[in-house]
Amino acid sequence: MKDKTTFFDVYHQSGDEAVFSYRSGNLVYEEVFSDGALITGGYNASSYPLNVLRNFPSRINKKRYAEPFSFNLEVDGQSIDFGLEFIDFKYEKNENNCKSVITLKSTITPITIKVHTLLDGSQMFSRWLEIKNKSDKALKISRLSILSGALESLDDDVLDNAKSVNDVYSLGYFCNDAWGNEGQFKWHALTPDTKVIEGRFGRDRFRHPLLFIKNNLTGKMWFSQIGYSGGYRYAVDYHARPDKCNTHLAFKAEITGYSPIYVIGANETFTTPQVHMGLVHGGIDEAINEMHSHIRKSVLNMPEADGKEPLINCGMGAEHHMSVEESKAFIDQFALMGGEIFTIDAGWECPPGEQTEWGAYNGRNIPDKDRYPNGLKELCDYAHQKGLKFGLWVDIESVGDKCPVHTEHPQWRSVNVFGERTHKFMDMSIPQVAEWAENELARIIEEYELDLLRVDHNVDFTEYFGIRDTGYGIPECVCIKHNEAVYKMYESLKKRFPHVIFENCAGGGGRTDLGMMKSFNHTWVSDWQKMPRSITITNGMTMALPPERVDRLFAGMGCHTIGSLDAHLRNTMLGHISLNVISPEGAEINTQAIEFIRHSTDIYKSFIRPFLAECKTYHHTPDLTDSEVSILEISAPDKSRGAITVITLCNCKENSIVVKPKGIDVSKNYKVILDNDEQTFEIPGRQLKSHGIPAEISSSLSSELILYEAI
Repeated sequence: MKDKTTFFDVYHQSGDEAVFSYRSGNLVYEEVFSDGALITGGYNASSYPLNVLRNFPSRINKKRYAEPFSFNLEVDGQSIDFGLEFIDFKYEKNENNCKSVITLKSTITPITIKVHTLLDGSQMFSRWLEIKNKSDKALKISRLSILSGALESLDDDVLDNAKSVNDVYSLGYFCNDAWGNEGQFKWHALTPDTKVIEGRFGRDRFRHPLLFIKNNLTGKMWFSQIGYSGGYRYAVDYHARPDKCNTHLAFKAEITGYSPIYVIGANETFTTPQVHMGLVHGGIDEAINEMHSHIRKSVLNMPEADGKEPLINCGMGAEHHMSVEESKAFIDQFALMGGEIFTIDAGWECPPGEQTEWGAYNGRNIPDKDRYPNGLKELCDYAHQKGLKFGLWVDIESVGDKCPVHTEHPQWRSVNVFGERTHKFMDMSIPQVAEWAENELARIIEEYELDLLRVDHNVDFTEYFGIRDTGYGIPECVCIKHNEAVYKMYESLKKRFPHVIFENCAGGGGRTDLGMMKSFNHTWVSDWQKMPRSITITNGMTMALPPERVDRLFAGMGCHTIGSLDAHLRNTMLGHISLNVISPEGAEINTQAIEFIRHSTDIYKSFIRPFLAECKTYHHTPDLTDSEVSILEISAPDKSRGAITVITLCNCKENSIVVKPKGIDVSKNYKVILDNDEQTFEIPGRQLKSHGIPAEISSSLSSELILYEAI
């Protein structure tokens, strides 16, 4: 089906059981206010409101579910999913989106809840809650599911097509939460029970909060992201009997932490993180492209954090000596490679020879005088002379023991549940800490004349969940308030410095969620660069985020130790390229390698980058678990051009791999370029679609780059 104009609307039916039908593209999601609760009415993937047959609505029967509620909220130990009074419904629509707000009042606890929904024409919507304390005392939130409830019920006529209840649904998510394992996407069979996928609380922080739920029988696919940098949990409840007699599917997108997770002061308001939920009738490519459309249009849409032209970043850090002479030699090398920004990474605060101990010096935020006797301006000016912008790494939320702040303000560091003060993690929920951090970053940007600010965040995931009294006489988990302060700080700085590129990093991909990404132009998604895992990371993280936002590194960080030169570089080319050096200072540079790198960066700049920020993305091999090859494709929205990387994995037995492009128009003719041998041929789109392109790759961990363009 061709892309159509964007349709979005909220169809409100008032009455004793008010209905709210959210429609965006072909997605329909309905809620019903019934008997004092906001209930999930169900979903449709084919544009039909659930009462299209007015006398026979197809909404889910709430009595089939223990918790059919659209959200879960517990205040002062009392569940207030029910016992609600409907107050108001408001709806605004413009050419870009529509926003609705349902206002509810609890009859149990003195709070009001505003349920916000944003629709933009993609088949994904945003949901968040605004919770106001109407009492004269602080209230404790101990449970919070921002979006929950029933997804669907299946009857016998559908279930008869399944061999067993274990074959009906599949879950897709990143199956590893540990450092260096980001983006390991895998499909899992869903068996009758409650399946929980979580991160950052009880699990490590390197699992991006993303979930796909596929109905294998009917072709529906739900997909969701939680836009939050703290503890989160997806719970999918599948209730089925072995005799396949009716099934019930429900889910929750929950914020987690020590209870209370948030304390709301008297007459104060808490706005929750956002959950993004979508549905298509189709495969994972359709789901990913709808998700990317929504993210580009309605989530990562801050004008100052535009990601449309990802400049090729080049850097050096503690894996090198980081001397002035070495830095200048590397700037020269990066200019030859086609680099556009030179960034100094961790180690710039350390004396010569101690750059690998950068953690101890972190927070000083001044260049070491022995390392840079003329300050950073010497390298900034040299980079500019060579046609490169200048960037600098900072980890503002951590302070090492050789930083004055560490000893002068120990109370600024977080305290865990055992009463122990963490070694380096700054508690940004403390107003003085947030003020210091923002002022420091502003000073760094101005004093060192930065074109790019690289933000890192190196902490253990257990340090996220400090406990303190934030002023209400009640100890609380400060994770949410810490992250609120971080989001506020970066939004403020990005608006203050709109022309500075903000690059996100968190020990690699420890904080790539949509909540964090709003104020950043792009993000590091992993510190692991060795093949074959680096291929898996690129494959998975370009599902979670639009590819122009995904930083991938060529050379450096062990990348060079395994795999072919061409595969290393092509693993970065359908995202945001970052470069490290291929030759140490003083050694003659391999001109053959430089020629290939410059050839590739020229293709990136002239052919790929012009459509990258609007591209459709196709994962030919989304689950690489048992695959011998990774095939990733991007194409222009009008199908006028596209690029495909074919990268073989370990133990690949195939020499000739046939690739059938997905982003083409069968009515057009195309020129195809096979970059390995620079072979070019012309072919009708219909033939290209049916017969494909043979990619001849002779070994494992090697590659081909295929370009196609309509003629």
